[in-house]
Amino acid sequence: MPVYKIAMIGDGGVGKTALRERYLGKDFTPEYLLTIGADFSMCDDHVNGTPIRYQVWDLAGQKRFDCVRDAYYRGCIGALLVYDISRSDSFFNMPKWINELWSKNGFGRVPIIVVSNKIDLRRTRDEFQNLISPQQGKEFTFQLNKITEPDGFNCHFIETSAKTGVNVSQAFSLLGMNIMRFLKTRRVNSPSILIH
Repeated sequence: MPVYKIAMIGDGGVGKTALRERYLGKDFTPEYLLTIGADFSMCDDHVNGTPIRYQVWDLAGQKRFDCVRDAYYRGCIGALLVYDISRSDSFFNMPKWINELWSKNGFGRVPIIVVSNKIDLRRTRDEFQNLISPQQGKEFTFQLNKITEPDGFNCHFIETSAKTGVNVSQAFSLLGMNIMRFLKTRRVNSPSILIH
């Protein structure tokens, strides 16, 4: 079974850990738990009928962990790049996360799923006047694809809610499909090289 090392990246507090926990079948908890450095999980899935195993690295987003994250990027073949629709800073900081991943993973440019998280806030909190719109996320991903298309792959956009579970599994499956396509075009032969 192929093993794909993937990272969950983005600013602190955007819901990376909550998304991972929801994907692993755990209940949503509203309390914010700070990730110290990185947290790690293994999980099995099927993508287009093919069994795969994810080695998921949930990386701390706070600035004080910048120097710690470097080691965890090594060998990452894809990422979920998460932002919080109620925090514009988390949206505008995405290029920083992409540059970190692509400069430190050992592969260069790899597939990214841009994840617009906490979409439940659109229905429940009218007081948020400046929510990041789906169009902004799609436009960011469109611009990102201008960079990756010459390398033979696209990145994708998806909206999720760790609270309700909307599209959480789909985000991981979408990443898995894109990693498989990417590896075929790059002719990376052994998935074991992705394990560190």
